Amino acid sequence: MRFIGNKTKLLTYIHDILAKQGLKPGDHFFDFFAGTASVGRYFKERGFVVSSSDILYFSYVLQRAYIGNTGEPEFSELLKILPKTPSSRLFESNYEQVIEYLNNLPGQDGFIYQHYTEEGTQGSEQIRKFFKGENGRRIDAIRHTIEEWHINAFINETEYYVLIATLIETVPFYANISGVYAAFLKSYDPRTIKDLKLRPIDLSSTGPIGEAFNVNSMELIADIDTDVLYLDPPYNARQYAPNYHLLETIARYDYPTIKGVAGIRPYADQKSEFCNKETALVALDSIAKTAHYKVLALSYNSEGIMNQDKILHTLGKYGDAKVYEVDYRRFKSNNQGAAAHKTNIKEQLYVLKRG
Repeated sequence: MRFIGNKTKLLTYIHDILAKQGLKPGDHFFDFFAGTASVGRYFKERGFVVSSSDILYFSYVLQRAYIGNTGEPEFSELLKILPKTPSSRLFESNYEQVIEYLNNLPGQDGFIYQHYTEEGTQGSEQIRKFFKGENGRRIDAIRHTIEEWHINAFINETEYYVLIATLIETVPFYANISGVYAAFLKSYDPRTIKDLKLRPIDLSSTGPIGEAFNVNSMELIADIDTDVLYLDPPYNARQYAPNYHLLETIARYDYPTIKGVAGIRPYADQKSEFCNKETALVALDSIAKTAHYKVLALSYNSEGIMNQDKILHTLGKYGDAKVYEVDYRRFKSNNQGAAAHKTNIKEQLYVLKRG
């Protein structure tokens, strides 16, 4: 999934640095700002006992699928009620059979179709083009069916989150956006015209089953007791909630009141202290001071709103703090969007060994 600040390409680098601090499989790893759960999943697969947290519900869904689960669920109760088809024998797993059923549902004119497709918003004040009409209808049908199955106890909690996670991981492949959901493209990207089909997610990860939290992670500080406390907060003033509001709405499917050109849901209670220059260092200090850990690791970069010297000063009050840097190449669009320019930045990993 395309996600701001995703650390997938840096995981080996982060792991190597933490291993040099004496950390080993079996230790407890707390992913404080879980996002797509890619960091927690990586360490889970390497034998760490992982806990993770994020204020966004769609992140919690991914955490439950990847961190709070190992292997594909059986869907034993659900398969008792699903119609048998000749194609059922072609699929290797129960999970694949369920995905095939969902992919063949007739579309529904639900919340996503009505508010986030050009066809569904015709005649309204805001015409939105996040999805082609039929794909909006497919999302509604799939999400509505998953919810009905859960309400009627045809699927258990793990199966419920795995199926929503499957939808959440699929949606970005068909969304008419440049990267985030704060705006849609004026013209349809060729990939968005294809019929949406759920893509099974990789549930083959091994490792201990962990725990997930859907709260403002700052509320957990006093209760944390871990070997590694890993922080990957926002680096700038852009809040994550409005950038991923559509994934949040699909995950919750709660028919929110929306507004603006992009149809953004309310997010006043999902703002991060790390998006404000005045509160970011205060929040970092509170975490470093209050939480119980052996090693605190903070992922950041050279363009972040917190100054490197101030970060080191803040962390240094509570032990031995160091920063490791690596060149990282990213793409940055120009103002006209006509070209993409490669820009080098420094990805940073601050490591604090508790004194």
